[in-house]
This record gives sequence, structure tokens and C-alpha cells, in this order.
Amino acid sequence: METVGPKVIATRRDLHQHPELGLTEFRTASLVARRLKDLGLELQLGRDAMDSASRVGMPSAAALTQCFERARAEGADPEFLPKFEGGHTAVVGILKGAKPGPVVALRADMDALPILEDDTNDHFPVRAGFVSQHKGVMHACGHDTHTAMSLGVAEVLSHMRDQIHGTVKFIFQPAEEGGRGALPMVKAGVVDDVDYLIAIHVGTGAPSHVLRPNVYGHLASNKFDVSFRGQTAHAGGRPEMGRNALLGAAQAVVGLYAISRHHAGRSRVNVGVLRAGSGRNVIADTATMLMEVRGETDEIAQYMVKRAEAVLRGAALAQELEVDIRSVGHTTTADSDPDLADAVARSSREVANLEVHAEPFCASGSEDATYLMRRVQERGGRAIYTVIGSDLPSGHHTTKFDINESDLPPAVDALARSILEIGQKQTTH
Repeated sequence: METVGPKVIATRRDLHQHPELGLTEFRTASLVARRLKDLGLELQLGRDAMDSASRVGMPSAAALTQCFERARAEGADPEFLPKFEGGHTAVVGILKGAKPGPVVALRADMDALPILEDDTNDHFPVRAGFVSQHKGVMHACGHDTHTAMSLGVAEVLSHMRDQIHGTVKFIFQPAEEGGRGALPMVKAGVVDDVDYLIAIHVGTGAPSHVLRPNVYGHLASNKFDVSFRGQTAHAGGRPEMGRNALLGAAQAVVGLYAISRHHAGRSRVNVGVLRAGSGRNVIADTATMLMEVRGETDEIAQYMVKRAEAVLRGAALAQELEVDIRSVGHTTTADSDPDLADAVARSSREVANLEVHAEPFCASGSEDATYLMRRVQERGGRAIYTVIGSDLPSGHHTTKFDINESDLPPAVDALARSILEIGQKQTTH
């Protein structure tokens, strides 16, 4: 760990400085593939690692081209970059051990968020010189950290092949934000041979030097882009000739937040973006809305979807508007398997400067690793969602988000030990 730890931190800083939105992680994916190849791992890339037809919420063709060329200019690996063209930015590294045993997978996500990173001197990435170079795009949820840690685990285990029982898969998933990346990888069969899956996340309320291997309760979610279309008119001279898309969208927002919550569990609704109109004296003929609903179960989430669609269509009908409701992402639910969580807890207790909180912990958000977890569990395997604690100066999805980098080396150590021991113990049972 003396040599791997600093490399993990350096990798995290490089990725933080070059953030890429979901399905445009061209530079990130190419550099991950290069590192894995150099470590001697087999690779499954691009269209071989994700089902093209299952992708939703795709960036425009122009955005894909622009981001692809930017990645090329910023040092993307030329051998692997073409594999990811068109938004197929999935990477799987396969490390085969010297002895027979199960398939253990470690999953990390790679995408950033559309957030303008803080540029003041009290923000550590500014002082240390690795603040985002892409204006309006930021690693504000720690996915740069997840990628760097997983590469660190791959490096540690690549030097221990003679001790590995079975196979280790390193799954680098695009487009977690918005729930767009995991399901296409499931459809491509990436986890169909996996016996044990560990999905990781940094922070989420856990303090530094704490590992929570048994996280449950992620909400199922559905993301929608909504477009209202009406008719322009002079707001003073002939307002009755218009059909006001802004008014319809505003009524829809109020109606969405008025949806009755479900008695059987947690439910959520949020309108994150609303744009409409072109001038103060013009009846707005278009309005666009980016929104989401969530539920503690798939059934509650579908209740929220049904009610939301009724509200949107009702608001459009009231103002004689056309409305288009487009699904652009979704997640499901999955709970961690206690026996696998206990195995990771036992292995991690051997790591210095790391405290294991083995009791189940309820998550507050949504996560599309749940699709990968469910697929493994449906096929008789075990899966867990594990949180690596870190003291955060600001919350997730904020302009000042950052992590405590001293938490990364112990986490890499714990994950490497856990993966190694899972294979060894399952083989001997």
C-alpha cells in the first residue's frame, strides 16, 4: 500500500480535474482500460460491456462528438478511445487467479455532475491545483474516488494472482447519475457469471475511517424530461389567442408536489429544472421540465409515476397544450446480503485506521448499482452496497464537495483483503 496509496490519490485528482458527464466518460474510460491492460487484465469494453439499445437519456450527437474530441485533446488513450465512441463508455477488467474459485466483482461508477465547481481558495481542489477544468461539470459525488480506488484494488490484486481463488471482475460503470448506466451493462450479461458483487460509494454521511458494508433501502426512481408546446401571442394585445406553456408547466409543478404520499413507504418528487418563455410580453409557447419521482419499493415508485403522468397530462389539457413525457433514467431497489456484508466486515477489521460498522444502514437516495445487485441475487449470488466513510466539507451534489483523501488507502486495503478472502473461504467450504 505504500506505493499504491499515493497513486490512488493522484489518479483521483487527475479524474477530478477532467470530469465527464454520463455516457461521455471517454477520457476516463480509456485511461481505466489502459491501466487495467498494463496490469495484465483481460478487457471487455464499449459495446461488448453494455447493450446499446437499453441506453436512455442519451446526450445529443453534437455533445457526444464534442466530448469525444475533447477527451482526445486531453490525453485519452489512443488505443482504447475508439472503443467508446457513440457513448458506449463501459469498462470491465477481468483478473483470473491461479486457483479455482468463485467470481467476485467490484463495481465503481465514473460519471460527473452538471455543477459549476467552487473556485475560491477555501476549496481544497483549488488550493491543491486539481479543480475541474470543465466549466459547469464537476465530480460532486465522489465517482472520481470510486474509480481511483477500484484501480488501486486492481493493482494490489494483480500482484497476488497466485493467492487468488477464482476470478475478480472490475466493473467501471458509466452514467450512474440519472440511472442510465447499470441496466445496459446488465443487459449485456456483465454480471451473469458473478457470484459475489461489492458496489462502493464514498461519504453518504459516514465519517472518516469508517466502513459500512451493509447498506440497504435505496429508493427506486424514475427520471423524466417533459416538454409542453402551446401557441405564442401578444401578451397585451391578443392574450386569448395564446396557449400558455409556461402556465401549464407551473400548474404541473404545483400539482406534482401535491401528490399524496404513499402509506406503505417513502416517496419523493422533485422538479429540478423548469425553463419557459422568450419575452415579458409574449405568451410562452414552450416549456421544458426535468423531474423525477422515487419510491421505497418499485410499486410505490410506479404509483408516483402514474400520478405524475396524470398531473402532467391534466395540466396540459387545462391549457390546451401538447405534452411529451420522455423517460430518461430509472433505478430499482436492492438490499445487501448479510452474509457477504459480514465477510467483508471480518476482513476489513484487520486494516489499520479503519473502523467497521457492521450493522445495517438505511440509504437515503437512489442508486442504479441496484440493477447489478438484483441480477446477481436473482441468479443465486450475493451482493452488497458498501460505504467508505469520509469527512465532507460540503454535501454531495454541491459546489464545494470534496473528500478526505486519507480515507482512500485504508479502503483499498480493506477491499483487496475482502475480495481475496471471499474467494479463499468460499473455495474451502
